[in-house]
Amino acid sequence: MIMDKIALVLTIIGALNWGSIGLFSFDLVAWLCGGQTALVSRVIYTVIALAGVWCISLLFRSEEDREDARDR
Repeated sequence: MIMDKIALVLTIIGALNWGSIGLFSFDLVAWLCGGQTALVSRVIYTVIALAGVWCISLLFRSEEDREDARDR
């Protein structure tokens, strides 16, 4: 399912950003968008958080659900 792939990519981007914060004290999103409180940064943080919430559903899907999604 395309939404699953988009959510996974966004979650990976968020994880890499958190890794850079933890290792280097460098927030790439804030640096690119003009600070943590900038509107663009807040939108990006929110979209990545929603992608993470979507990925929670991947944990609870059965194998049959995944096969049905592949067949479509």
